[in-house]
Amino acid sequence: MSYTVQLVVGLIGTAMFVLFIGGLSESISTGFAGFTGGLPFMIIAIVVCSAAIYNFWEDCIRKRPNNRD
Repeated sequence: MSYTVQLVVGLIGTAMFVLFIGGLSESISTGFAGFTGGLPFMIIAIVVCSAAIYNFWEDCIRKRPNNRD
């Protein structure tokens, strides 16, 4: 897969994942659980989304095409 395609697909996939998890977290926190009930899920969602963004950065941005293994 070319570098440009990998970059675009990775960005779209990571953005969709972060938007979905963020919306889920917001829905839980404003719904029946309330802020204090949704807080543990919100913290987990922030950690998981941060890991996904870091993985995208490391796999697609940090590794330039001429630095491939």
